[in-house]
Amino acid sequence: MAGIEEKAKKTIVFLHPDLGIGGAERLVVDAAVGLQNRGHKVVIFTSHCDPRHCFDEARDGTLDVRVRGNSLIPPSLLGRFSILCAILRQIHLIIQITLLSSELHLLNPSAFFVDQLSAGLPLLKPLVPQSPIFFYCHFPDLLLVQGRTKWYKRLYRLPFDTWEEWSMGFADSIAVNSSFTKGIVSQTWPSLASKRSLEVVYPCIDVRSVANPNQKTDDDEGSVLPWTANGIILSINRFERKKDIALAIKAFASLSPSQRGKAKLIIAGGYDNRVHENVSYHTELVNLAEGAPFHLKTATAKTVVSALNTAPDVEVLFLLSVPNTLKEILLRSARLLVYTPSNEHFGIVPLEAMLRGVPVLAANNGGPVETVVEGETGWLRDPKQTEEWAKVMDKVLNGMGEEELKKMGRRGVERVKGKFADTQMAERLEEIIERMPRGEAQGIGMVIVVVGALVAGLAGVASAVYWKFW
Repeated sequence: MAGIEEKAKKTIVFLHPDLGIGGAERLVVDAAVGLQNRGHKVVIFTSHCDPRHCFDEARDGTLDVRVRGNSLIPPSLLGRFSILCAILRQIHLIIQITLLSSELHLLNPSAFFVDQLSAGLPLLKPLVPQSPIFFYCHFPDLLLVQGRTKWYKRLYRLPFDTWEEWSMGFADSIAVNSSFTKGIVSQTWPSLASKRSLEVVYPCIDVRSVANPNQKTDDDEGSVLPWTANGIILSINRFERKKDIALAIKAFASLSPSQRGKAKLIIAGGYDNRVHENVSYHTELVNLAEGAPFHLKTATAKTVVSALNTAPDVEVLFLLSVPNTLKEILLRSARLLVYTPSNEHFGIVPLEAMLRGVPVLAANNGGPVETVVEGETGWLRDPKQTEEWAKVMDKVLNGMGEEELKKMGRRGVERVKGKFADTQMAERLEEIIERMPRGEAQGIGMVIVVVGALVAGLAGVASAVYWKFW
């Protein structure tokens, strides 16, 4: 019996572009930890992982994270060509661990887990054909790109959009993060969807990491954060415009001073100084809150100490790239989690809040429709109707008793543990990986042709677009 169990264990290699802080990265880390907890050997290869800007498991030794393919191509060229650079970095990573070293050969992977970027799959497949490829599609990249108004921008993106669909076809199995995303993928790539079965694998969280999530006493809460007794409305998201964090500020500002009382709106999330949008959007949000007609007092903190020393009369507190310890404190102390993105592919933060007994207010579209139950674990509202969001905030701050809130919190905990536990995601991934067939080795001639075609094609696109349009 022990021999059978030992034989079933696999070596699973993850390929992820940038192991920073975000929903996709949280899923990758949770999937890796979940599979590792089930006895599999897991190694993550990535082109970037900053110990100062990543999840704890990626830096504390929990996971074997190896940074490769980052020495030739920068993340962008003069702030542009991010997708081109990402593809070249992935190809560099694959070549480095397969052709330029024996690193991958020594690992002898049973399967690959690739997500977010499928461009390198046509290269990976002939190089390591015996190892099946599982690709996790968070969302079609072509639908995420902004600024396509100019014709040459659309022309520039055309080969990458085509490549995205074509390269995904090299995966042995394709999964998406929600039924919502499955519908979008089927509409975007009907040809791919007609040929391949799309699995739905919900992102999940470690329910064991939160001890007694419902046991939040008044004394315990009061000792956690100095503002808890006055009420905390919490927003956790990356500082990106598509996350529509401004909605939380507008709704909070719509409350009268008496409705707000001494409550605070805390806006926490991923913030990277390298990303121009993070910096500019944070500035926009501060100006929105402080300017007319709202005139709310704000503060920005980057450390736990500075956050705890914030002036008592601050109404909107911005916390940049909060560490896990502070994030945990915030989630346990919040009275309401406000999740503002529209058409979010899935959304892991609502699950994190519900697991800790915190009701969630989210947009009535996208992934939250599949996680938040209206009136039971939270509320779903039209993101275009700010006043409806303000009504829910008022209800939570002034119209609901503690027992009613705790009852809703208990339902949230039950829902997360019953449907979105990390053990369930690991079992689902294990089942999919188990039934993917192993391939046969290809001739070196095929490998050389594929590598040459990929590099030459990308170099041609890069030089032509750069010198013609910029």
